[in-house]
Amino acid sequence: MNNEKTVSVLNDLLNITNDRIAGFSKVEEKVWDTHSGLRSDYDNMVSESQTMKNELVGLINERGGQADNTTSTAGAFHRAWIDVKNAMAMDKDESTLENVAYGESAAIKAYQDALDSGDLCPESSRVVRDQLHHLKSSYAKFEYLEDKK
Repeated sequence: MNNEKTVSVLNDLLNITNDRIAGFSKVEEKVWDTHSGLRSDYDNMVSESQTMKNELVGLINERGGQADNTTSTAGAFHRAWIDVKNAMAMDKDESTLENVAYGESAAIKAYQDALDSGDLCPESSRVVRDQLHHLKSSYAKFEYLEDKK
């Protein structure tokens, strides 16, 4: 197992987790007036993201790597697109929540790709698999928004 590859993959996941955290800040409070039932799930996703971030940083540090505590370029473009889309959307609440579902779907794909790469050590694979489980659980709560398109 190449330690540099493990650290690189973990840093990619850290960037994606940071993208999630930055994306969550785009959700406006008024969304919860019409979707109050999703608020606690959303708050759990935000809290879980912070835990995931801390776990990834810990794994990177344990392997002698330097945590890249930034966001990804793709994530920055996606957040800019969210701003544009929300500015033009007729139903801003639905558009915002659809973007949450889209972001979760993208994170799930990245986590699955990381596991499939074979570049993670056993401990990292276990943590990433646990985090992927949480992502899938969160996504399932917002998945119906994707189906409404």
